[in-house]
Amino acid sequence: MDGPKLRCNERAITVLVVLLMPLALPTVLGWGKDGHYAICKISLETVTILPDINIDVLLEQYTIIQCNSNQLVVLQFASFPLSITDNLTEALMFLSHFVGDVHQPLHVGFTGDLGGNSITVRWYRRKTNLHHVWDDMIIESALKTFYGSDLSIMIQAIQSNITDIWSNDISFWEHCAHNYTACPDRYASESISLACKFAYKNATPGSTLEDEYFLSRLPIVEKRLAQGGVRLAAILNRIFTSNKASIAQA
Repeated sequence: MDGPKLRCNERAITVLVVLLMPLALPTVLGWGKDGHYAICKISLETVTILPDINIDVLLEQYTIIQCNSNQLVVLQFASFPLSITDNLTEALMFLSHFVGDVHQPLHVGFTGDLGGNSITVRWYRRKTNLHHVWDDMIIESALKTFYGSDLSIMIQAIQSNITDIWSNDISFWEHCAHNYTACPDRYASESISLACKFAYKNATPGSTLEDEYFLSRLPIVEKRLAQGGVRLAAILNRIFTSNKASIAQA
C-alpha cells in the first residue's frame, strides 16, 4: 500500500512543520548548510534596504549557526521585528533560518513519519532517510553532477533563473496579503503540496532513489531555494522600510 499517497488525501491529512517538533528531535535543523547558505546569499544580494553590516561575516557565521527552538515558526516571524535591534546579526541569521526551513517541503510533512525522517531509503547506494535526501543529498548530488562541486556556481545559476525564466513570478513570490511582513502560512501550504506531489511520491520505505527521482526533484529544490531567498529579501525590505519610516516620524 502506498501510504504517503493515501495520507496526502485532504480529508485524512495531518501535517506538521518539522521545526515545531519537540526536543525529542534535536537534530532536525532544516535545509543542510549548503541550502541555508544559498538562501541567505540570494537574499542578501537581492535585498535593497539593509543596515550597515558586514555581509561576508554574516554568511560565515550563518554556516555554523545552530538553531534549537520549539516555538511556532509563525510566531517567530511575527515577533522578529520586535527584537531586531537587540542583536542585528543574530536576528538576521535567526530569521533566515526559519524562512529557509519553511520552504523545504518535508518540513511540512506527516506526523506519522516525522516529515520523512522515519522513511529509510537508499540514495543511490547510500542508506539514509527521505528527510535527509531533501535537506542535503539532492543538493550534494547536483553540486557534483552539474556544478563542479562549487556552491557559488549553483547559486549563480539559481540567480540567473530568478532574473530570467522566473522573472515574471517574482512579484507573486514576494506578495503578502494585508501588508503583512511575511506570510509563512502560504509558504507552508506550498510546501505540503510539493511534499505530496514530489517528496513522498515513489519514496516508500526501503526504496532506492536514483536518477529519475533526482533529476525530477532537483528543479523543485532549486526553485524553493530561489523562493526562500527572494522572500527573505522582501521580508527584510519590509522590516527596514518600516523601521526607517518610524524613525523619520519620531
